[in-house]
Amino acid sequence: MTTSFLLRNVTVVDGTGSAPVPGQAVVVEGRRISWIGPEGSAPSTAPESVVDGGGRTVLPGLINCHVHLTADGAPDLFAQVAGDTVPRATLRAAQSALTALRSGVTTVRDCGAADDVVVELAKAIEQGMVPGPRVQAAGRVITMTGGHGHFIGREADGPDEVRKATRAEIKAGAAVIKVMATGGVLTPGVTPTQTALLPEELAVVAQEAHNSGRRVTTHAIGRAGIHNALLAGIDSIEHGFYLDDELLDLAVARGTFLVPTMLAVDGIIRNGRARGIPDWVVDKAEAEAQQQRKSFAEAVSSGMRIAAGTDAGTPFNPHDDLAAELALMVRHGLTAMQALVAATRGAAENLGLAHDIGTLEVGKLADLVLVDGDPVEDVTATGRVALVVKDGVVHRDELSGTGPAVPTAG
Repeated sequence: MTTSFLLRNVTVVDGTGSAPVPGQAVVVEGRRISWIGPEGSAPSTAPESVVDGGGRTVLPGLINCHVHLTADGAPDLFAQVAGDTVPRATLRAAQSALTALRSGVTTVRDCGAADDVVVELAKAIEQGMVPGPRVQAAGRVITMTGGHGHFIGREADGPDEVRKATRAEIKAGAAVIKVMATGGVLTPGVTPTQTALLPEELAVVAQEAHNSGRRVTTHAIGRAGIHNALLAGIDSIEHGFYLDDELLDLAVARGTFLVPTMLAVDGIIRNGRARGIPDWVVDKAEAEAQQQRKSFAEAVSSGMRIAAGTDAGTPFNPHDDLAAELALMVRHGLTAMQALVAATRGAAENLGLAHDIGTLEVGKLADLVLVDGDPVEDVTATGRVALVVKDGVVHRDELSGTGPAVPTAG
């Protein structure tokens, strides 16, 4: 099995926002990119190690900043999680991870799972035990007693309890900390806009996460909860339905990211009660959909940093549908190129991993996705995947007849 190959006859979209460059080639050596440039100037490579990209577009491996690997898009997420055994949740998480990887997503941030399932799955993927994207796992979410996501969380009240809960997640191996600043759609008995953890509690979470070298993100829908999170120094806002001018000014000044997860509400509304989603979930989603779209458009106009994330695992929101999220972001305010950056460089910056992934550059990890079509003209081309490479290893190859003896998973 060779440890290097040359991908030729491709258009490069490098993830930085620069215009596409046709007629390019990319050389992979081991886990990393060693050369990028005009095909005619490519280093000499043995014919059996040359892959013909057929004029397709090569992008950095896509990044999904908000997934729940232990869920699979079942109509009732709450019931699925409550009814799962740990072995069953583990198997489902591994299956979800493989689904994501084969769709061109080479890195995910898991934003909450019970029982350390995804923390351990992340280790297993890193060690080569099972295939999957690079996983930055939050472990259990930090939430108030009875708060949103309590069924996948550590319940804590007051700064001392919250500090201990955050430290416990760090001890358990969480690579990022996830906290709940408001209520949400998928937890019974809470409303999406209610304020949850208080400013002093959120500040403790941010302090402990940052002290340990980790980033911290928050579920935040209502205005007061978003405001509390911004003041506390949280690094990214998930959902962010009630952003306004004051909050956006604060977010832009602090460099806070928004992960809009538009597909989550969209999946609930498109499928609704007829497909088995509980009425109380549909009611909440329908009440918030218009506000979510308005808030996202205002965030785009403000210049707030945006990173792509789907909330995969929520009802009818599978782990291979990042292209649909990008299409929704384009429909509601981003250009296609901005959406691509949100799923590559922007997402890598949001995860604190931009030194290794997110752009096609010499020295970066060889995470590549080859797609049919021009995603700058039609962002849904990101869903037409022909080749997926992660860490220099091919995990999906639809280029029949052009494949060399490149290192292939399995």
